Amino acid sequence: MKKKLVASLLCGIMTVGAVTVPAGAVQASEGTTITVMASQDWVYDAEMELGKQFEEETGIKVDYQIVPADQYYNMLMTKLNSGEGPDIFGGQSGSFDIVSQYNVEENAVDLSDQAWVSTYDEFAKAQTSVGDKVYGMTYYDVSTDYYVVYNKKIFEENGLEVPTTYAEFEEVCQTLLDNGVTPIYEPCADGWHQTMWFTEIGGKYEELVPGIVDDLNNNKIKFADVPELKEALDQLNDMAQKGYFGDNYLSDEYTDLLMYLGTGEYAMALEKPGQIAAIVEASDGTYTEDDFGMFVIPLLDNDVYPQHPCGPSRFVYSGSEHQEEAKQYLEYIASADSVQYMIDNCDKIENLPFDVGQTPSYSEATQTFLDAAEKEGTVFQDSIKYLNPQWTELTQDIVSMFIGDMTSEDVLNAIDERRATQAEAVGDENWQ
Repeated sequence: MKKKLVASLLCGIMTVGAVTVPAGAVQASEGTTITVMASQDWVYDAEMELGKQFEEETGIKVDYQIVPADQYYNMLMTKLNSGEGPDIFGGQSGSFDIVSQYNVEENAVDLSDQAWVSTYDEFAKAQTSVGDKVYGMTYYDVSTDYYVVYNKKIFEENGLEVPTTYAEFEEVCQTLLDNGVTPIYEPCADGWHQTMWFTEIGGKYEELVPGIVDDLNNNKIKFADVPELKEALDQLNDMAQKGYFGDNYLSDEYTDLLMYLGTGEYAMALEKPGQIAAIVEASDGTYTEDDFGMFVIPLLDNDVYPQHPCGPSRFVYSGSEHQEEAKQYLEYIASADSVQYMIDNCDKIENLPFDVGQTPSYSEATQTFLDAAEKEGTVFQDSIKYLNPQWTELTQDIVSMFIGDMTSEDVLNAIDERRATQAEAVGDENWQ
């Protein structure tokens, strides 16, 4: 079963070139500088290159302000609350979160009348809208998600098959460790990556506990009430305690993932399939793209492919003095040529959520993998209220679990406490 987004976007080949902007708008805006503030890893080099092209064509300079992930939200909200926000601010989408976390109805501009909205993917649009008003643009590849990317050669050399249960996965990891190969590269230092093991299998939670999404969102149950959630955290912690992440996982960084998988020192990592080409490039000829494959996160014997319609998005600040120029920038990066440029020049992007006639860069292996999905389910950070806004804190709690300062029960109770605080802050009647 193909991802819903794929079918609508597989169109003809585009020719990448200059993107035109209405001449009147160019003249009016020339010499202006707009600021784009975003968390680390939300703005890729290819987009910054588009920003340079945008300046050449319009005279509008784009100043990208990139903030470390663990500092971003607090810094952004300080600026927004003081009335000194950037012209465009980045935020994770999510129909619940953009209201409770960013208060977009006050802090962002209604973009519903913008031309690019007619090409915007319906699933992504729903997650950046409040009611019938579109407040943001998701500029992220939501057509694929994070899977366990594994080295086929290393598996073959150690007589291993792709695991389909958690017990089989443990056997794979232990065999690799016994044979001198670190099973999994898990970079905990960045403060975001390790949490995906827990949240990405939302579809499996719903299968095992029917109605869990609605019950959590209506405060009928709490995270700490669900044994399956505790079991998933215990399995994740077990992986760390048994050495499957190596000796330095607490200080390992995401920027080194490509290198370590490229050297063959590590056999697996959670990554998007578009990064396989970059892993191969980092291997200096040791591997080809055919040497890597993918499987879904195996916690709780998961066999449900993740759907992730949310991602880093762009919002025009309601207090900006350059709203029109900011809108021009969004129109520019959402054009057919710009979308194709991002696909062709950024390994992490195989597609973007617009229907502008682009050609996605899915490899044959990726397409085959997506076609094989028999069951799909939405990741928890997208479907559960008040979870994604506490991503940084949850990630810190998981590290605390790894080092023995918290138990899995403690982590779940902390999630519940933060959800309650956020729900009460926005007046959610289910928490009254």
